Amino acid sequence: MSSTHTYSVTGNLVDIPNRHIYGATLWIEEGHIKRIEANSEPVNPSLPYIMPGFIDSHVHIESSMLVPSEFARLAVLHGTIGTISDPHEIANVCGVAGVEFMIENGKQTPFKFFFGAPSCVPATIFETAGAEVNEKEVDDLLARPEIYYLSEMMNFPGVLFNDPSVMAKIKSAQKHKKPVDGHAPGLRGEAAKKYIAAGISTDHECFTIEEALEKLEYGMHILIREGSAAKNFEALYPLIDSHTTRIMLCSDDKHPDSLAAGHINTICARAIAKGLDIFNVLRAACINPVAHYKLPVGILNPGDPADFILVKDLTHFEVLSTYINGSTVAEKGISKINSVTTNAINNFNCEKIDATALAIPENEYPNKNGIIPVIEALDGQLITNKLLLAGSLQSGNWVTDTQHDILKIVVVNRYHAAPIAKAFIKNFGLTHGAIASSVAHDSHNIVAVGVDDESIATAINAVIEARGGVSVVNHANGANNNGASLVLPLPVAGLMSSADGFEVADKYTAIDLAAKALGSKLQAPFMTLSFMALLVIPHLKLSDKGLFNGDHFNFDIF
Repeated sequence: MSSTHTYSVTGNLVDIPNRHIYGATLWIEEGHIKRIEANSEPVNPSLPYIMPGFIDSHVHIESSMLVPSEFARLAVLHGTIGTISDPHEIANVCGVAGVEFMIENGKQTPFKFFFGAPSCVPATIFETAGAEVNEKEVDDLLARPEIYYLSEMMNFPGVLFNDPSVMAKIKSAQKHKKPVDGHAPGLRGEAAKKYIAAGISTDHECFTIEEALEKLEYGMHILIREGSAAKNFEALYPLIDSHTTRIMLCSDDKHPDSLAAGHINTICARAIAKGLDIFNVLRAACINPVAHYKLPVGILNPGDPADFILVKDLTHFEVLSTYINGSTVAEKGISKINSVTTNAINNFNCEKIDATALAIPENEYPNKNGIIPVIEALDGQLITNKLLLAGSLQSGNWVTDTQHDILKIVVVNRYHAAPIAKAFIKNFGLTHGAIASSVAHDSHNIVAVGVDDESIATAINAVIEARGGVSVVNHANGANNNGASLVLPLPVAGLMSSADGFEVADKYTAIDLAAKALGSKLQAPFMTLSFMALLVIPHLKLSDKGLFNGDHFNFDIF
């Protein structure tokens, strides 16, 4: 429907600020709400409920493996009309040019993308990224009207110790009167106070309610995250009722199959099932992000942009129609947003590897009398544990131990030739084969986990050949591998596909099932894999430069 057309929509209007639901007719003209006429009839359950659209208050679009224009096509089916989007994934690969790509591609759709200026590119000095975004570039980005905030300040030690570059970026955001997003998992007490006092306004990394309550007390807004890997809703949902004005909902990272299934609407449905107040839930999902980030998004006031959704009920939030600026962008399960032509941007410069390069000689891996450090992946969490376990030696090399689920993990520098980092990991559960991905937060080198070196090398080489993607090798012993069993190419920065989003979601579902067929019991093996190189989340991770102690921020493992 054209936004210039004058039309009306009748239903049960959900007035969130005034905590009232009543029969009403919206009159839409030139993409805005001209007026709202209350009806004399009571709420009619046979009519749709009219409510503001959902906002994802923190998401990395890149993690959907879709370019913004394709992300939008899927998201509107679930009533999402806008996102607070941190483009630091593509910035770590392509720098400011990557941010520009996201902005320009997003502009080709009616969907409301609100991008931030990446604050930590590269994320740390302990890994190899493809680019740097310096203080001046951050300031230039923040001066632009398309940039709404300073993206998550992951370098909380830099804030605590007044690092000049970190503080300059925060001051730039304050100069431009734009909020600063936070990222401080586990930060408590005086350290949390100092971090927040520096001007950090949000955190989406709380995984206990005690941590969240403390940060709320110090003045923060808390984002309850429920994504494909990190799931904190069960721990934090009571905050929606107890601290209504300072809670928002987000996904952070949403793989394509998960996005196809649902978005913020599913979090709302779970909240209602917990018995939470409907108006508090919808305030967190629809109103608070608009207020905090000062978004040009309508919230059902006369004169607002006609951004709203029709849902079947206020229990399951089945979306019947989605409107943005008065245009129908989704209706009856069909997306009305068209695909657009995309010119891929990338930064990929490595050659295929040989399986022999993946051997781990006994004297080249940290150990104490045969006890080796092992990363323990945790399902549904970004944090990992550091385990000290008995290693397995074979012909002078440390090798996998499938009986005890201790597999090999490697990280290959995708930006230039360099030694391959190798270690061991527990809880992936593979009994044969390997998986690999060029989606590896934050620097997006190639990360792989597998049972044997031949399978791991084959999976990595499939990603290299595609110049980015995810792959599965499904061979019982790794021998005679002629290629990966399955590959999903991600030619845009090695992170995203510009192909039809629904087709990408189907292909990702297939490759996810293939990974689970190797024995993995993880809910999202590739999403979990992508965070095993994320150094800014404790406790033990693997960068392209080696095993990293996330507690002490160094390579001292023992």
